[in-house]
Amino acid sequence: MTAKDRSAAFRVVVAIEIWERFGFYGMQAILLLYMIEKLGMNDTQANMLWGTFSAMTYTAPVVGGWLGDRVMGTRRTMVVGAIILATGYLMLGGLTGNVHSLFFGMAVIALGNGFFKPNSSNAVNIIYRDQDHKLDVAFTIYYMSVNIGSTFSLILTPWLQQTYGWGVAFISCGVGLGLGIAGYFSRQRRLACIGTAPDFTPLSPRRGMLIAGATLAAVVLMARVFEYSSIQGALVIASGCVIIAAWTLLYIRAAAHERPGLKIMYLLTFEVALYFIFYQQMVTSLTLFALRNVSKEFTLFGVNLFSMSAGQFQAFNPLWIMGGTPVLIAIYNWLGRRDDDVSIATKFVIGFACVTLSFLIWWFSAAMSSSPYVSPWVMLIGYGPLSIGELMLNSLGLAAIARYVPPRISAFMAGCFYVMIGFAMYVGSLVANLAAVDNAGTQGVDAARTLPIYGGLFFYLACLAGGATLVFALLLPLVRKWEDANARGQDESVGMETRLSY
Repeated sequence: MTAKDRSAAFRVVVAIEIWERFGFYGMQAILLLYMIEKLGMNDTQANMLWGTFSAMTYTAPVVGGWLGDRVMGTRRTMVVGAIILATGYLMLGGLTGNVHSLFFGMAVIALGNGFFKPNSSNAVNIIYRDQDHKLDVAFTIYYMSVNIGSTFSLILTPWLQQTYGWGVAFISCGVGLGLGIAGYFSRQRRLACIGTAPDFTPLSPRRGMLIAGATLAAVVLMARVFEYSSIQGALVIASGCVIIAAWTLLYIRAAAHERPGLKIMYLLTFEVALYFIFYQQMVTSLTLFALRNVSKEFTLFGVNLFSMSAGQFQAFNPLWIMGGTPVLIAIYNWLGRRDDDVSIATKFVIGFACVTLSFLIWWFSAAMSSSPYVSPWVMLIGYGPLSIGELMLNSLGLAAIARYVPPRISAFMAGCFYVMIGFAMYVGSLVANLAAVDNAGTQGVDAARTLPIYGGLFFYLACLAGGATLVFALLLPLVRKWEDANARGQDESVGMETRLSY
């Protein structure tokens, strides 16, 4: 496969990824507000429903990855996932105001994400397989594409909701992704040589019917889970316990030289999962804070510049990421030229320090405000460190798997990684409920009463992030010992394989 062919195939995958993220983040910008303002849910109900949805969305890729590898093929599963996602957005838009349609729409979206997400990233892996120097660049561009799609939709979708209503806003997410799917089919020949083994064999009608039936059954089951809050927590907690049990068994069975790397990976996975408790606040407590206690008018020296709605404030996250990524890459390259590279564990500590700073900014703004409404500039500034923390933590999580985990179990560990993130996002919704307001919505909510409630939550989160920063910093010497032991074990393993080859 020539470099030109690889580049053409990569552009097809990036294009559909941009539109997929357009749909997902557009839905994310307004879904919690839809639950509260349109369906009349209280904060606790909406936060926990979003938390369960997040957990399902991050757990489903474990099954989707298996389907792509073993059953349907990466290309097929990716495009089927995109079609399912678009269907879910259209369901939300066409059946607004009905809580049961909300449950089914969310179930369809979670399952569609499970089909699409692991296979779109795996397609990039396949395109640049055995070209490590190009793979790093490709994933940097791929990660940026996520933020291009999400930034545009996080600004557009809330505006459409305010101007034309909830239905049009949700439908726009499905229409946008539909454009991406149409673009994929018009250029799918460029991916003719890309895929896993099942992509190159016909899918039998019998197997296709079994997959369709299982998919429908999974949607019905997920919708029931969303409907009955009593079983949501139990299922999420059970998934976390299963992962911990699997990790324990895996560690016991691992060879001695593999155990230091596994210990590092377990710790780093826990750190990334902990970060997502804070990340979850962007959709929950921070969005409701913006709804109730943040001025929507941006002014400078008394001049009104522009205004934003509560959902649009989430767009600051991808904007900061797009601005911060080139800066961090330049810093990493500069350190590399000086042979002074920073370990992943150290970057994680810096990331938690950034998270701490963000919640300190939001707490201070709430504590010191003379009005029930704080300046919207506080949201712009506060999202900065939180987004840099995301770059230091989330973007390096899967890289840590490649570095510290044996190849034979790397796919399993990647699946565990996503499940733990889903578990953490559910916990993040529980944390957001510390600032839940009983009489939810915009009517009847006293801004003067809610401001100290959100301020108290942000102070608690700042203390939690600060404590995590300190603990993980104190663990750095231990992690360095594990890294040294892991490097020695890898050298010994390579030496043994070399001797056996002779």
